[in-house]
Amino acid sequence: MGSWSKILGFIRGGQESKRPKFLEIRSARWFIIFTVSYSACTDIFMYGLIVPVTPTALEHRVGLAEDKIQTWTSVLLALYSAALLAFSPIIGYLADRAGSRRWPFLLGLVLLAAATALLCIGTDIGLWIAGRLFQGAAAAVVWTVGIALLVDTVGKEGLGQAIGYVSMSLSIGTLAGPLLGGVLYQHGGYYSVFGLAFGLIGIDILLRLVLIEQKHAARWLTPERRPLSPEQNDGEKITTQAAPNSSVTENRPAPEMSEKKSNRTRSPLGQAVTLLSSPRLIVSLWGYFIVSLVLTSFDSVLPLFVQETFGWEQTAQGLIFIPMMIAHLTDPITGYIIDRYPKSPRYLATGAFICAVPPAVLLRLVTNNTMHHKIVLCALLALLGLCLAVAMPPLITEVFHAVKEKEDSSPETFGRGGAMALAFGLSNMGFAAGSLIGPFFAGFIRQDAGWGTMGWAMALITGVSALPVLLFIGGWIGKKSSPRSEPDQSIPE
Repeated sequence: MGSWSKILGFIRGGQESKRPKFLEIRSARWFIIFTVSYSACTDIFMYGLIVPVTPTALEHRVGLAEDKIQTWTSVLLALYSAALLAFSPIIGYLADRAGSRRWPFLLGLVLLAAATALLCIGTDIGLWIAGRLFQGAAAAVVWTVGIALLVDTVGKEGLGQAIGYVSMSLSIGTLAGPLLGGVLYQHGGYYSVFGLAFGLIGIDILLRLVLIEQKHAARWLTPERRPLSPEQNDGEKITTQAAPNSSVTENRPAPEMSEKKSNRTRSPLGQAVTLLSSPRLIVSLWGYFIVSLVLTSFDSVLPLFVQETFGWEQTAQGLIFIPMMIAHLTDPITGYIIDRYPKSPRYLATGAFICAVPPAVLLRLVTNNTMHHKIVLCALLALLGLCLAVAMPPLITEVFHAVKEKEDSSPETFGRGGAMALAFGLSNMGFAAGSLIGPFFAGFIRQDAGWGTMGWAMALITGVSALPVLLFIGGWIGKKSSPRSEPDQSIPE
C-alpha cells in the first residue's frame, strides 16, 4: 500500500504537498517541449499508421463489399477531421477552465488508446467509426492543450522555436506512419501494426504522467527559476489578490454592471466571439486553413496521379510524399528566426504564400512517364512543402500574440483561466476544416478539369491569401507602434 501511494505521489507531481522526485527534470523546459512534440508525433503517426491497413481490413475483417471500400475509406478519413473540428473549441474552453493543463493532456492519451484498441479489434464498421472519432478527439487535445502547455512553459520569447520542434515532429509522424504501417502489415500481419502502436502509446503514457507543469513546480523552485508564463497567476493566488484599498479597484466600473458583462463574456460562446473579433486571429486561422487545405489536397490526388502517370505501386505512392514532408525539418530554424526577429512572422508567412504560387502552377509541366518529369515533380513538391513549412510557425505563434493583445486590452474578459487553449482550439478548427475540404477540393477539380487546373487553383488560393497575411499578421500593417510591443509577462513579486 505504501509503495502504491508513492507511485501515485510521483505521477501527481505538482498536486502533492511533498517535493516531487526529479522535479527539475520533470518540469524542465526541454522535457515539456519534448513531451508535447512526442505526443504530436505519436498522434499523427497513429493516424497514418492504419492508412495502408484500412482498405484490406475493411474487406477481410469487416466484410464490406469491394465496391464500398473506397467510399468507406474516404468517410473514415473525413470522420477524423470532423471530430477534430467539433472537439477542438470544446476542449480548449475546458482546458482554460481547468486548474492544470496536465490532466486534460492525459485525457487525450486515454482517447488515443481507446481509438487504437477499437481499430485493433474492429470487425464491425461501427467500431471503426468510433475509433476514427476518438482519434480526432485525441488530436484535438494534443493540438489544443499541448500547444497551450507550450505557451505556459516558454512564454513569448521561445515560442517560435518550440512550435518549430512540434511542427517538425508532426512531419516525422506524418511521413513515418504510412511507411511503417505498410511495411509491418506486409511482413508481420495485421496485429504487428497495432503492436507498434501500443508500444508508442506506452512511452507517451510514461512521458505525460511524469511531466510536471512549471507553474505547479514553482512553489518548490527558487523565485529566480519561476516561469514567466501567461498562466502563472492561476497557481499563485497571492498575485491575484489585490489589496482592498488599492488603486486598481478605484477605476473599476460599478460591480453590478461589471459582473453582468463579465458573465456574458466568460461564457464559451462569448469568449469565442471576443477572440474572433481580432483580425489578427481571423487571418492566422485563415492561413492555417489554407496550409491544411493544400497539404491534404495531395492526399487524395497525388497517389492516383503517380499511379496513372508513372505506373507506380503502393510503396512508391507513399514515398512520393517524402519531398513535401522533409522540408519540415527546417521548422526549428524558422522558429529561431521568429524569436530572434519579432517582426519577421509577417514577412515569413507572406513570402511563403507568394513563393508557393510558382511550384503549384508548374505542376502542370509533369505529364509524361520519364525520369525528367519524375525529378521535376519531386523538386516542385519539395519547394511547395518548404513554403508550407515556413508558413506554419508564424501562423501558430500569431495565435498567441493575438490572444495576448486581447487579454492585455481587457484583462477581466476571459476570467482567471484566460483563453489561450480556446484560441488554439479555434485554430485547430481552421486546420480541421482545411483537412476536411482539401481532398474534395483537389479531387473534384482534377477529375473535372485535370491536374494542371488543380495546380492553378492551389496557386490562386495561396497567392490571394498572401494579401491579408501581409496586412494583419503582427497587427495592422499601417499601425505606427510596434506590433510586438506586448507588456512584460513576468510575475510581480
